[in-house]
Amino acid sequence: MAKFTTEEKLSAVLRYLEGDESYASIGASIGVSDYMVRNWVLQYEHQGKDAFVKSYTSYSAQFKLDVLNYMNTNGTSPNETAAIFRITSPGLIRKWRMQFQSHGMDALQSKKKGRPTMKKDTNKGTLAEGSIKALQEELERLRMENAYFKKVECLRSKQGKITKPDKAQVVFELRTEFPIKALLTLAGIPRSTYYFYVKSLSRPDKHAELKTLIQSIYHEHKGRYGYRRIQDELKNLGHLVNHKKVHRLMKELGLKCVVRMKKYRSYKGTVGKTAPNILDRNFRAEKPNEKWVTDITEFQLLGEKLYLSPMLDLFNGEIVAYTMDSRPRYSLVSKMLEQAMKHLSNEDKLLIHSDQGWHYQMHKYRQALKEKNITQSMSRKGNCYDNAVMENFFGILKSEFLYTQEFDSIEQFKQELAKYIDYYNNKRIKTKLKGLSPVQYRTQTLLAA
Repeated sequence: MAKFTTEEKLSAVLRYLEGDESYASIGASIGVSDYMVRNWVLQYEHQGKDAFVKSYTSYSAQFKLDVLNYMNTNGTSPNETAAIFRITSPGLIRKWRMQFQSHGMDALQSKKKGRPTMKKDTNKGTLAEGSIKALQEELERLRMENAYFKKVECLRSKQGKITKPDKAQVVFELRTEFPIKALLTLAGIPRSTYYFYVKSLSRPDKHAELKTLIQSIYHEHKGRYGYRRIQDELKNLGHLVNHKKVHRLMKELGLKCVVRMKKYRSYKGTVGKTAPNILDRNFRAEKPNEKWVTDITEFQLLGEKLYLSPMLDLFNGEIVAYTMDSRPRYSLVSKMLEQAMKHLSNEDKLLIHSDQGWHYQMHKYRQALKEKNITQSMSRKGNCYDNAVMENFFGILKSEFLYTQEFDSIEQFKQELAKYIDYYNNKRIKTKLKGLSPVQYRTQTLLAA
């Protein structure tokens, strides 16, 4: 590969920073890979023009160890680490890492150039005894370094970044096997930090009771609650705790709320008549049976597909009615609508919002709404945010129910789904409902009125 001067490298970097050319185009024009140009830009960002000034520094073993420790602690790549420490090539760091993993600290020592000096043995017995002791000490040091970095790597894989308390914890765990002084030197932390950590271990955990309560709530709801909802549940139990503390304690306990997945799309084009978007993302309702939203979602289970059609009241997020079927036919929606209408009184003036799925364009569906004097509203084509509350419910349903359990049969799935919806309506609290479940909120509101 051709060598490039400082000016040539700087010119390539400035061309990229101007924003008109890519790594690949610049590399092709000067005959290098885009990887090389990317590396020059990274070096320039950390060191400026000095990054391209040739350095003939001989790196000490301690410097090499500090570089490897920095990369291990902060999770930086060899390229980024080389740019930060102004090392001529990332390949050097990779070489140091391989040497250290294979032969420990001694492999990082710089070898003296030239022929080794020949010394006459004047006391062979003493030298032989000393060399055995040196080998034993070297073996012990290698064993210590291997044990330390194994534990550090394990912590890093769990939480991404290693802190000083984490290093102190590793030293504390290895203190019976190796000298503390050597371990602290290897970890690169002060003695004061280590002993402060050890002292904190002997103190009773002041949050032990709260942690037990958080774990109890988390497991009772099968991992469905995040830190804000757990904070609300704690408040209901008479414990006023800041949400940041709940979040921190959950992180310490390794408790994390489950994630969400996608939903089924039922749009097939215009097969009937569509309605205007009257709801217009105004998801706030002042009383029950004022605004409902509906949609259809799909479950893939045991090699089969099931379709769920629920109706949700925007006043409190309650599931008013729902139906299931093995196919997304019209009866799935019509039967659900019949069940939902049983909750209406003659005084209710209701708006029902849906997407532009073919079920909701059918004449039968529109006629059923008209007979009950219900206003129909539809999302704009291809705009899921117009029915965001229903989308949100499907995300919660799948992440909290479908993906957290295993089912032996379709019938068992249907039974468990009925239990979950009952739990969702009657027990699962919501922050925006003042820490109450949908049914509790509706009941409280009606009593207050």
